[in-house]
Amino acid sequence: MIRAKHALWGACAVAALAAPAMAETLTIATVNNGDMITMQKLTKPFTDANPDIQLEWVQLEENILRERVTTDIATSGGQYDVMTIGTYEVPLWAAQEWLLPLGDLPAEYDADDLLPPVRDALSVDGTLYAVPFYAESAMVMYRTDLAEAAGVTIPDSPTWTDIKTAAEKMTNKDGEVYGICLRGKPGWGENMAFLTAMANSYGARWFDPEWKPQFDSAEWNEALTDYLALMTNYGPPGASSNGFNENLSLFQQGKCGIWIDATVAASFVTDPENSTVADKVGFAQFPNKEGVDNHGNWLWAWSLAIPATSDAPDAAKKFVAWATSKDYTNEVAAANGWRAAPPGTRKSLYDNAEYQGAAPFAAMTLTAIESANTQKSSVQDIPYTGGQFVAIPEFQGIGTAVGQQFAAALAGQMSGADALAAAQATTTREMARAGYPK
Repeated sequence: MIRAKHALWGACAVAALAAPAMAETLTIATVNNGDMITMQKLTKPFTDANPDIQLEWVQLEENILRERVTTDIATSGGQYDVMTIGTYEVPLWAAQEWLLPLGDLPAEYDADDLLPPVRDALSVDGTLYAVPFYAESAMVMYRTDLAEAAGVTIPDSPTWTDIKTAAEKMTNKDGEVYGICLRGKPGWGENMAFLTAMANSYGARWFDPEWKPQFDSAEWNEALTDYLALMTNYGPPGASSNGFNENLSLFQQGKCGIWIDATVAASFVTDPENSTVADKVGFAQFPNKEGVDNHGNWLWAWSLAIPATSDAPDAAKKFVAWATSKDYTNEVAAANGWRAAPPGTRKSLYDNAEYQGAAPFAAMTLTAIESANTQKSSVQDIPYTGGQFVAIPEFQGIGTAVGQQFAAALAGQMSGADALAAAQATTTREMARAGYPK
């Protein structure tokens, strides 16, 4: 009997050695934007090189993605092996030990090639906790043909007065051409991303050093008043429902004279296959108010991170290193041209003469990213970090609530003054409930 058992064990061992290793499945949660869809289409080189790794994709709209991955990681759900998250989440989640550190990526990954502002935003105490798929700041995109016809010039570093003058002269509502398109859809990452950057450029701040909300300040009043005037007088109808994607569509259709938004949009508005104005787009720095040395300090990166709950961390590290590598950038360029390369992450891309020749927006994008200061987003003293957001856990809820009030003002449901008063009251209440100052 003992001999038979040993024989049976030996046969099983031989069979196990002869059988191929079971493939690991990586479940990847990602936002459903163009660059991420491209990544999914171009994974064959990775899967060919790693036949023991299978990829399973969960693509979600941005707000739903944030909700799902936040819930999963906060409850240790373990549904995902790779998550697409932003600059807001990385330091907060790393502090909770929810993310695996990525300081041990292979030498050929060349982490020193990452643009310093982007690398710093995704690091805690010098260690990367996510790697950037693409990064962005914000800038002005405008129709050069409309500006010429209107007899206006938008300088490389415009003021808000320059923008207002140009928007007014470019507007032809009868012809369905609107002088300016800006985010109006409520959300901390939608209208409040833009409005926080705009407020920064007016010298405003969310909180003073004692964490007192500042929506009752002259700077916020002036910023919101000018935003509402621009959008009411020169913006498209229904602007309170327009976010990034809606304004992108309007601009590509030739219905916007000026669009101020994420630099990543530049490759889309200059894409001749999808944009009717691809050869008529100029670029400028995010505006500032006269006398205020601040161009918004917008900085964002959609990045790939590995939750600490992943049961395939080594395979996940292989994937995130590949998907954010120089080799992947070359794959995109070979498939779709250099203009489509994921922007804003690597110095080598901006040193590449082929990219510079194919991407007329490259220099302005680099200027915007390198000038972003997320450690001090306001010219006034502040107790927080973050550029177009405030890097505290409570900001998601507070930012969305304030965004709803500002969207209501844009829709004509309340005055700007009432929206600011409501924002002040809401933020004061929620910060007190959260225990600030800490």
